[in-house]
Parts: sequence; C-alpha cells; structure tokens
Amino acid sequence: MPEAVLPPAPAPRFSKQSALAVLVCWLLVVFDGYDLIVYGTVQSSLISETGWGLSKATAGTIGSMAFVGMMIGAIFAGRMADAWGRRRTILGCAVVFSVFTILCAFAPNAAVFGALRLLAGLGLGGLVPSANALVAELVPAKWRSTVATLMMSGVPIGGSVAALVGIQMIPTFGWESMFLVAVLALVIVVPLGLKYLPETLAPAGGPDKAATGKEPSGFSSLLRAPYLGISVLFAVATIATLFAWYGLGTWLPNLMQLAGYNLGSALTFALALNLGAVAGSVIAAWAGTRFGPIPTAIAAAFVAAGALVVLVLGPPVGVVYFMLVLAGVGTHGTQCLIIAAVASHYPGHLRGTALGWALGTGRIGAVAAPQIGGLLLAAGLGVNSNFLAFAGAAAIAAVLLTAVGLKLKSKLSISPSPTGAINV
Repeated sequence: MPEAVLPPAPAPRFSKQSALAVLVCWLLVVFDGYDLIVYGTVQSSLISETGWGLSKATAGTIGSMAFVGMMIGAIFAGRMADAWGRRRTILGCAVVFSVFTILCAFAPNAAVFGALRLLAGLGLGGLVPSANALVAELVPAKWRSTVATLMMSGVPIGGSVAALVGIQMIPTFGWESMFLVAVLALVIVVPLGLKYLPETLAPAGGPDKAATGKEPSGFSSLLRAPYLGISVLFAVATIATLFAWYGLGTWLPNLMQLAGYNLGSALTFALALNLGAVAGSVIAAWAGTRFGPIPTAIAAAFVAAGALVVLVLGPPVGVVYFMLVLAGVGTHGTQCLIIAAVASHYPGHLRGTALGWALGTGRIGAVAAPQIGGLLLAAGLGVNSNFLAFAGAAAIAAVLLTAVGLKLKSKLSISPSPTGAINV
C-alpha cells in the first residue's frame, strides 16, 4: 500500500506546473510585502497633508489596524487552508487585500482609512501561511526549508518596491497613488493564480497521510501533546520577531525624518532595511539548510539586536546604512527561518494550521509595535527609544529560539522516531 501512494508524489513536485505555482505564490507575497510597508512610506504625508488631525500616537494606532486584521486572517486562513484547500484560501486572501488596499486611496477620513486597513489585513495575514502550506506540498521535503525561506524574500522585495515607488510617486501624485498599485495584483497576479495554482488538501491524501491516519487536525491537535510546548515557543518567538521587523517597517521613514533627514533620504533608509531583508532571505535559505533553521535564526536575531543598538550610538551616515542592512538581514531572516522551521516540524494535516498559529499570534507583536513606537515618541523619549525597543525584541526572540532548539533536542533524545512527531 505505501508503494502505491509514494511513487506518484515526486512527479508533480518537479513539474513545470509546480514551479509556476511557486512563482505565483512568490509574486503574491511580493504584493503582500508592498502592502505591509506602504503605510510607513505615507505615514508622514497622512500626518501633515490630510487634515485628519493625526498625531504620532494616533498614526501608530492606524498603523496597527492592518496588523490586527493580519492576526485574525493568519489564524483562521491557516485553518481554512487545511480544511478547504490551499488554492481557494490563497486566491480569496489576495482578492480581499487588493480590493481594500485600493479603497484606501479614497478614504475620506482617518476612521474609514483605519477600517479599510484592518479589512485589507485579513487578506494579508491569511496569504502567507496558506501560500507556505501549498509550497511545502509542491517541493521535495529536503528543499522545503530552503524554498519556504526564499519565497519569503517577496516580503522585503515588495517593501523595497514600496520605498522606491514612494520616492517618485508621493511628491508627484500624492500619497493616494501608493495604494492604487494594488490594482496590479488584482488584474495580473490573481488571474495567474486561477490558471496555475493547483488545489491541495492535506487531509485527503499525500505522503503524510500514511503517518497521520485519522489523526484530528486543527487547533485542538496543535495545542496539546506532543505539540503544545513547541507551538507556544514558536508563537512567542514570532511575536518578538515581528515586533522588531514591523516596528521598523512602520516607523523607520518617520524616525529618520525626525532625526533630520528629508522624505527622500528617509525612504532611502527604508530601502536599505528592505534590501537587507532580501539579502537576509537568501542568506537564511543557505545557512538554514547548512546549519539548521533554528541555530541560524538564533544568530540572525542577535545580529539584528546588535545592529539596532549601534544605531543608538549616533554613527556616521554610512554606518547607519550598513546597520539598517544588517537589521533587515537579521529581523526578516529570523522570521523566514521560523516559518521554514514550522513548515518542516509539523505533519501535513497540521502544517497550514501551525503556520497560521505562529504567524497569527505573532501579529500581536506587529500590532503592538506601531502603537508602542508612537507612544514612545509622543512621550518625548526620542528616536533612540524606538531603536532600543526593537533591539530588545530581537534579543528576546534569540533567547526564545534557543529554548526551541533545546526543546527539539530533548524531544529527539526522548522519542527518536514517533509516528507523526515533530521533525528536526
């Protein structure tokens, strides 16, 4: 019986159709990344030009709205991807975030704008765990971690595009034009998804079926033995990592303007952060395969913490650029490696749910970061207070991931080969 199930599996995983499906998922992640960073590029314009009466604190609150939606979307879309299929969930999320992002350009006031960002966040949050769950089933197991990490390069590439586009478009066409870019996702990438994305449904079959049998899926399985402890650690480490990454993504242009740079220079600093994150995706893919995702993630988190501490010392502008590149490498690299670890450490029937759990609960950090950044500035604590907060979060992530590594080693020594257990 196992021979009847396993031989057909490798063929589609190496096919042209599978490669095209991975490419479409990556393109959608690029737009996801653009949409995440776009608020940071327009934040100062919203404060100074709209007449909405925004302060730094209320601008931080609005920045958090998309992440609230992402938290909800990631948790439930991961579960939907396991229950209803990856393709439907991915395309549904893409349509949702595109439509509501476009509508942001026409928002008449701050309340409507915030509500639209929250609704867009539902799609943004659901896309990444669903796409990663699909891609994990389209590539051989030995390349799963590498491909998952490389696919997440789409997030900072999208962020880099947002910074580059913002330098040109905001002064010429106004902040509204930045949200109209989402039309491209709706009219180009979604139709490509309809054509090239296959439907997969882990519980219905596949190589994990023999191992999982009739084992129940969903959060009830994820949050009990043997997965409870590791699931909690992954979630809290993701909270800390996303606090640092999205805090920087939301506030960096504004922080650099407060430090005395003009909008063009401030967006160039944001570009350095995102280009560093692109490099972080590639470095993490290589190092994660060679040394393991967890040890590499620990190193990446410490690199981010150290780079952000250096910024507090007021170094020359060239060093600032380099430290922001390292911060991008470290923060986004850590996030990519956590995703790769989760995708590899859970069986197929729990993969989408586990990714949704880690990324969904992790959005608590993404929700808190814009708000806390604004409150620190409003309290008069200065730009450095933000950098120290984000550095502290990265250091906490490193400590938590160390605990993950120790727990996984302990699990291996206690039960080396349990059916359906977490793989290291």
